[in-house]
Amino acid sequence: MLPTDPTGQPLDLLESEITACRRCPRLVEWRERVAAEPRRAFAGQSYWARPVPGFGDPAARLVIVGLAPAAHGGNRTGRMFTGDRSGDWLYGALHRAGYANQPTSTGRDDGLALEGAFVTAAVHCAPPDNKPTTLERDTCHRYLERELALLDRARVYVALGAFALHTLGTAFGLRPRPRFAHLAETEVDGGRVVLASYHPSQRNTFTKMLTTEMFDAVFERARSLGG
Repeated sequence: MLPTDPTGQPLDLLESEITACRRCPRLVEWRERVAAEPRRAFAGQSYWARPVPGFGDPAARLVIVGLAPAAHGGNRTGRMFTGDRSGDWLYGALHRAGYANQPTSTGRDDGLALEGAFVTAAVHCAPPDNKPTTLERDTCHRYLERELALLDRARVYVALGAFALHTLGTAFGLRPRPRFAHLAETEVDGGRVVLASYHPSQRNTFTKMLTTEMFDAVFERARSLGG
């Protein structure tokens, strides 16, 4: 039986297992090579270069699922959506919605805390070109399923992008597979809801595919659904 203790201890144990994982050779090689050859802007910094665990409130009613850590973001800092522009967008929106105590996320010791929200990803290692293989996704899926089981107070799941939406669809056994559209909603058993959003990648934000107003609407809707 999966534990449901909201104190965080079960998630702490899972976090230790995730960060020690070396199951995907291509991802292990890539995350460590990026750390050995950092961008000039990060020269001299010590990279995390391991799988990045989920982050947030163990009693969360809102769970946010992204694609994977960024090579010079989460793979560098060791925290999901931390140290890159996507993270600036995500935590800025969570702060405006009342889920985060501050709008910025620069490192694991920056004082950021989430209340009622938890952030994770379909794949816990940074993949080349931000494109995990099907096998890598399926290998990492066991961790996401266990996170979702432990976060048993969650009512709303925000999928950032189609990859995350389809991964959540698999985790919840949804048939047919949910179709992606911004703010699309899919009901899960027990009155829970999966809510889709464009990913706050630079490609989407620079082109205005995703605007601040559109992103804020996601978390406003999540609140209204009980997240």
